[in-house]
Amino acid sequence: MSDLTAGPLVAIVGRPNVGKSALFNRLTSTRRALVEPVPGTTRDRLYGWCDWRGQRFRLVDTGGVEGPESDPFSPRIREQVVEAITEADAILFAIDAHEGITAADEAIVELLRRSPRPVLLVANKADRSGARAALVELYALGLGEPLAVSAYHGQGIGELLDRIVEVAPGVPPPPREERLRIAVVGRPNVGKSSLVNAILGSERVIVSDIPGTTRDAVDTAFEFEGQRLLLVDTAGIRRRGKIERGVERHSVQRAEQAIDRADVVFLVIDQAEPTAAQDTHIAGYVAEQGKGLVLVVNKWDLAEDRDARHEFARAVDRRYDFVAWAPVQFTSAVTGEGVRDLLELALHIDAVRRRRVQTSELNLVMQRAVSEHAPPAIRGKRLKLLYVTQAEVAPPTFVFFVNDPELLHFSYRRYLENRLRAAFGFEGAAVRMRFRQRTEARSPKAMLA
Repeated sequence: MSDLTAGPLVAIVGRPNVGKSALFNRLTSTRRALVEPVPGTTRDRLYGWCDWRGQRFRLVDTGGVEGPESDPFSPRIREQVVEAITEADAILFAIDAHEGITAADEAIVELLRRSPRPVLLVANKADRSGARAALVELYALGLGEPLAVSAYHGQGIGELLDRIVEVAPGVPPPPREERLRIAVVGRPNVGKSSLVNAILGSERVIVSDIPGTTRDAVDTAFEFEGQRLLLVDTAGIRRRGKIERGVERHSVQRAEQAIDRADVVFLVIDQAEPTAAQDTHIAGYVAEQGKGLVLVVNKWDLAEDRDARHEFARAVDRRYDFVAWAPVQFTSAVTGEGVRDLLELALHIDAVRRRRVQTSELNLVMQRAVSEHAPPAIRGKRLKLLYVTQAEVAPPTFVFFVNDPELLHFSYRRYLENRLRAAFGFEGAAVRMRFRQRTEARSPKAMLA
């Protein structure tokens, strides 16, 4: 049973800026949904879990229905909301208690009346002055007694949860499943959402050619070749100097958080602009966090010379020589080219990140490396490698015991990593190397030099 399909689904709907995302965050005890005083901040459906009194149910946050006419996303948002209502077992209709009933609210009520599902009228922002006095007006919507809450302050949330469990009884929380977590990152408008949809084979995420369409990190669980995976589509990361305040700032934070909690990262690169400085910045951040990395050259179907793949890959390798261990994969979200290979590569990298090397074999390889190329002398002294062991996996972490870490030159560190990779692989996986000082007398017998 998939952890994103088990249990009843409760959809939160309403017009823009009534606090749906704040309510989602409060009920799920997270901060996954963006909260900004800007209508239309939430565009994609965002799923989460809620546990209450031993029961568990799913929540879905939706974009605001009937947004500003100038908003080019309004038709697509409405489609997403209608789909959420269709698949929901119960609906929370959020309204701004302080503002009262608006024409947009009445239009949404007409939409909800077509659904056979139970609807709970949630009067949010009821903590504001005069809001509770206006609750009587809400009975005119014909949805029963309004539930007065304040998502921001947590008022009335317990009563709301009690009512949700009444109309949509939950299921016992299942044991947590481990999944391979894949983050899809890159600059705006490089085709990340299209690639996600190609992988999933559905319109799970809104796709648009307008940069910045995806603002939330939208997690989607799925299975591939019997393996459980979790895919995260993130907002495009912009250069620090070009990040707008508010929503764009949150989008960058979401993308970096997705990288932090991922196992493998797909860095999506536009084939028309493969060597952008910001892409190399993202790759560097992924490497610093010790994640698996694939350089995904997307939109390959638009390439002028599709036969020049080898030369193109070499150009990418030169630009990203600081992550030379990251494989390059060509894809087309439109034709599906390379998508299956991309997922197979992710599974391979996940296995590589969990690989453990025997200590004796590891020391033998490093001993040969030192004998073939001795460390350079620094200030008349030379680095002496005494012993090496693998301390962790995911990412593979190796601890080198040396006479003095200050004598390690960056070029020799790179040489040791190259020899390590040549002997044991680790394709697509960042490797961490720690150098610790230890005297020869305290080192194990299997010394390197």
